[in-house]
Amino acid sequence: QVQLVESGGGLVQAGGSLRLSCAVSGSIFSGNTMYWYRQAPGKQRELVARITTGGNTNYADSVKGRFTISRDNAKNTVYLQMNSLKPEDTAVYYCNTFSRRNYWGQGTQVTVSS
Repeated sequence: QVQLVESGGGLVQAGGSLRLSCAVSGSIFSGNTMYWYRQAPGKQRELVARITTGGNTNYADSVKGRFTISRDNAKNTVYLQMNSLKPEDTAVYYCNTFSRRNYWGQGTQVTVSS
């Protein structure tokens, strides 16, 4: 049974930082690319960052230079360090991976006040 559980969201002022975590149960973590997505109210879910099994990373243009994705294979956990947060980063953040099917966490709310 694969489960993804996000944590670390909250309310922060613009310019602040948060670190999101996504703990993955099951045997798929070490062999899979991991993704962070976000969905703001009234908008489509968008890809924020991804990290491959080898540690290669990619970011959406809107978060480059501010967000950092990382993974700890020993802990089956992927992280998203978010710095210099802006009100437009407000969204529910989801981690995701794919192994025969898409797996999603329940999401964690990030709210950035101006």
